[in-house]
Amino acid sequence: MHKLEAHEVPLHKVFGSDYDFRIPDYQRPYAWEVEQAQQLLEDLVEAVEGDSDEPYFLGSMVLVKADGKADSEVIDGQQRLTTLTILLSIVRDLTTHDGIRTSLRKMIVEEGDDLLGLKPKPRLALRKRDQVFFRTYVQEPGHIEELIALDDTALETDAQKAVRDNARALRSALVRLGEEARHRLVRMISSQTFLVVVSTPNLDSAHRIFSVMNARGLDLSPADIFKSKVIGELDDEYAAKWDEAEVRLGRSDFADLFLYIRMIFAKERAKQDLLTEFPRQVLNQYLPGREAAFVDDVLVPYSDAYEKIRDFGYESSAKAEQVNSWFRRLAQVDNRDWLPPALWAVRHHGHDPVWLERFLAKLERLAASMFIRRVYTTPRVMRYSNLLRDLASGQGLDSPAFVLDADERAATVSHLDGQLYLVQKTRRYVLLRLDEMLAGDPGVIYKFPVITVEHVLPQNPKDGSAWLSDFSAEERATWTHRLANLVLLNRWKNAEVSNRDFVVKKDKYFTSGNGVSAFALTSQVIAQPEWTPAVLEARQKDLVRILAETWDL
Repeated sequence: MHKLEAHEVPLHKVFGSDYDFRIPDYQRPYAWEVEQAQQLLEDLVEAVEGDSDEPYFLGSMVLVKADGKADSEVIDGQQRLTTLTILLSIVRDLTTHDGIRTSLRKMIVEEGDDLLGLKPKPRLALRKRDQVFFRTYVQEPGHIEELIALDDTALETDAQKAVRDNARALRSALVRLGEEARHRLVRMISSQTFLVVVSTPNLDSAHRIFSVMNARGLDLSPADIFKSKVIGELDDEYAAKWDEAEVRLGRSDFADLFLYIRMIFAKERAKQDLLTEFPRQVLNQYLPGREAAFVDDVLVPYSDAYEKIRDFGYESSAKAEQVNSWFRRLAQVDNRDWLPPALWAVRHHGHDPVWLERFLAKLERLAASMFIRRVYTTPRVMRYSNLLRDLASGQGLDSPAFVLDADERAATVSHLDGQLYLVQKTRRYVLLRLDEMLAGDPGVIYKFPVITVEHVLPQNPKDGSAWLSDFSAEERATWTHRLANLVLLNRWKNAEVSNRDFVVKKDKYFTSGNGVSAFALTSQVIAQPEWTPAVLEARQKDLVRILAETWDL
């Protein structure tokens, strides 16, 4: 039996001589995006501003580590360790306080100790391909500004790009904080912020631990604990109601439902775990004595609403198709922060399809604008929190939270008019919405197993291609990735055909077996006799105009 240890460790010890972290090459590379890095900083700043002496927990990590040895192979925790190192390095390079700079330098790089036999080296070693880059630009003092100035051509891997992008975002936010706030932040990170470090000397054992910790539905969930508090005081009829709701939604979605209910009641972003906040913000309004009301007025209606939204299953004598179309559109957004307002609307106005359809149109416009502008979690959730407060106060369709100000509208249009293809998360959503608008069929449903985004003017025209004579290098740089040059296909891309000249490409690649395309957007291209910069310029203006008018931008 391999020895398993789990300890709550403050970060000044995590980044100390007890651990020598190494990311094994078989692990995936560093992959946190800007939104996740910003959210980590936001959570830490919020903890500092809470002015509490309570410890702040950043979660757990799993290591292969022999007892008494510093060498630590990271099985789970790479993303947080790397992001924290970037954050601490930025503050180190920004501070004018010699003592804090020295302390942070020691947390980031082991300075060595001849008496202890410790050689100087970074506390964290990334995978071999990214080690030198990370040490040079992050862990060694004074290079953060060089890092954030690097362009893509200087970056060899996606991990290096993620390091640069997150450093840019974190540095910008930390500069805005000011030096005094930065010092409070790193003091709190060092002394009051903890990780639960789970370690075992055996790799197989570590992987089993990681699997168990991340296996959804195997452990007792918060929903199970809430059930014990509610159903224990009721008869079998209410136990059956609870179980039926869980079966209809499935264990995973049923567990998520409690997160959304908490948001609807609290109307603010979560600050602690669900087990702590849900009883205080929701259950305590019903316990003791009103357990049946919680099931009848909260759990069952909201589980019904969630099922309708998730399955596009709203039913009504009027506008049911339109309502379900809005659910389909919202489901394509890359977050679920819009769900609490949608759940509230279905729960309280499901009997009024006209009101509900107008509400969902406004909600999709707001969600789409924030999605396209890549608004990250905290301001996005705050916007929906304001909307929930307005709904609770009776403002409904007139909620100020629905209003996009002039800057927000302009920024949305700017993103639509920019290099849309390069924004992988949003391009498909925008093109599918645009295709609906062009088709004049707001309820159109595409059930193809594959829908891809393709260029008309190819990204890399071959030597001798007509594309090289029809477009200058500057014109290709201007138009290749913009909206006017993109189409939808219901097939996987074919690199060989996609580089062919326009006439061949539209006849052989953009059409189906019967000579037409399933997409209105693509059919427009097929109808074009030629593909030139002038065609693209006119098309770009028209397509952006259609989007701007439909979304009232």
